[in-house]
Amino acid sequence: MPAAPAPTPTRVLSLIPPMTQLNTPYPSTAYLTGFLRSRGVAAVQEDLALALILELLSPAGLQELKAAVDALPAAGRSAAVDAFDERFDEYRQTLGPTLAFLQGRDATLAHRICSRRFLPEGPRFAALDVYVDPDGGDPMAWAFGALGAHDRARHLATLYLNDLADVLREAVDPRFEFVRYAEQLAQSQPTFDPLAAALAAPLNLVDRTLQQLTLQAIERHRPTLVLVSVPFPGAVYAAFRIAQAIKTRHPHIVTALGGGYVNTELRELSEPRVFDHFDYITLDAGERPLLALLEHLEGRRSASRLVRTYRRDADTGAVKYVNFVEPEVPFEDVGTPTWDGLPLDRYLSLLDMLNPMHRLWSDGRWNKLTVAHGCYWKKCSFCDVSLDYISRYDAASAGTLVDRIEAIVAETGQTGFHFVDEAAPPKSLKALAAELQRRRLAISWWGNIRFEKSFTPELCEQLAASGCIAISGGLEVASDRLLALMKKGVSVEQVARVTRGFSDAGILVHAYLMYGFPTQTVQDTVDALEYVRQLFAAGCIQSGFFHRFACTVHSPVGRAPQDYGVTLQPLPPVSFAKNDIGFIDPTGTDHDALGVGLRKALYNYMHGIGLDEDVRQWFDFPVPKARVPRHRIERALASTAPA
Repeated sequence: MPAAPAPTPTRVLSLIPPMTQLNTPYPSTAYLTGFLRSRGVAAVQEDLALALILELLSPAGLQELKAAVDALPAAGRSAAVDAFDERFDEYRQTLGPTLAFLQGRDATLAHRICSRRFLPEGPRFAALDVYVDPDGGDPMAWAFGALGAHDRARHLATLYLNDLADVLREAVDPRFEFVRYAEQLAQSQPTFDPLAAALAAPLNLVDRTLQQLTLQAIERHRPTLVLVSVPFPGAVYAAFRIAQAIKTRHPHIVTALGGGYVNTELRELSEPRVFDHFDYITLDAGERPLLALLEHLEGRRSASRLVRTYRRDADTGAVKYVNFVEPEVPFEDVGTPTWDGLPLDRYLSLLDMLNPMHRLWSDGRWNKLTVAHGCYWKKCSFCDVSLDYISRYDAASAGTLVDRIEAIVAETGQTGFHFVDEAAPPKSLKALAAELQRRRLAISWWGNIRFEKSFTPELCEQLAASGCIAISGGLEVASDRLLALMKKGVSVEQVARVTRGFSDAGILVHAYLMYGFPTQTVQDTVDALEYVRQLFAAGCIQSGFFHRFACTVHSPVGRAPQDYGVTLQPLPPVSFAKNDIGFIDPTGTDHDALGVGLRKALYNYMHGIGLDEDVRQWFDFPVPKARVPRHRIERALASTAPA
């Protein structure tokens, strides 16, 4: 009897779906591809998010956009569409060179862009009106000085692209965004119905372009397994369109879905229609589930021994969750991410905001890396501390991390790193800095931390000497009462001293801020804004962002609301996504109204405006006077007492 033929080795293609980032590749496929290659698997990757934007903004894409604009009724068109229509020839002439400039391939174009006579200027350029020089001089001189032409040009070019995004949104797809594309179809949607309806609709220009790019990638690589990683709700719709295109043309190709969105929102999945598009869906860290799936596809493991994997039963049509428990792959052994196959010279360095810290998220191509898996603190009551990506803390040695850094620099030729940890541990950062200095490795890096007292001025200086240029961290509600309720483990005065230590070392500081936390009153919010004003005025922080608190089912607030003085609102039956959950706060505070003033204040503080003014001026309705002494932060910085 002849021996059974050997199973065909799996060829894996990992895809980044639209929309994630335009300035740098989202790192999930780099991690997966590097890990799979370290295990001898034939693995490649592509960034369809970047490819989609570049195709839409190509000469052919621009011509199709013009046709879509021509099909719009003349009445009721926006100023952005009218400007595009009237100056289409200028857009067609300038778009290619502008993209090349943003990709770093044509630096000298900055001079023409800065002349304000090269780019057609649509409504987005009205944002420049906020910068008014009372002496009639250059309104943007405060940001760019007498020179700074390159950055000034990138800011103008970013406004130009935003004008085009507005046209795409009106003429092609009202859900279109450069980052959050159609996220309302997936974010905490209890049923698959809205997404199913969108997927059944006729293809528009964006859909057709993405379908074409997907099929071209399949032809190039001829994979047997396609992995699609969705980090955010704004990447889900396009991920399903990608899978739909593959299943329509190549039904034999196996498709699998994973990523941060799946790990957070699809933990109670029971909707069979999802599996018309994806054959498998995996939860949490992808290494172990992928190894099990590869063995299954190659006939070396039964379906009953898959790891953290959803599939649809062929006989009953019901969704089954299989979790054969096996040890996780240690963080020390996950291998080095690889950017091989990603077009590193085609990413677009944008300059949305003129704040020097805030710009880092959209400006420059950063190699993204994690110092550790999970969070070493994992106590914050607003966080998904019950999930693997937070709860399972696993660190690698400083030697291993710097080995990975050296390998990535050798591969990409770029020395900028963004450490994307939930909160990088101070002990690991200290060891990392020492190892970078020992090897005399010159890199630039930034990342997220907790503002804890372990970050002494001496450690801040060491981190700066190792290449640290910026730090972000959670100040959240800027209220000692609420910080204690959050189990944040820091105080406002401690944050002031720690952030000042970073700033004194020449490291930019960004503060994540929050409003709308359970039992937060109007007075609490006004007091928090006063703390924030003082932190900006004292030079402790240079940037910040106010997030509206959202209660999730995986957080301590969502799991024990009675401990936080709130009552959860009942959820409808869930067969698809489950994450955010409404709650009733007895304080009855109108946080939506407060949010407008908070965002206005922060925008001005980041540009050095209004730092000496009463914080009440930012609100359009009466609010109480801040109870915080106006020199509270100044006194805290002068004190040497422990926090």
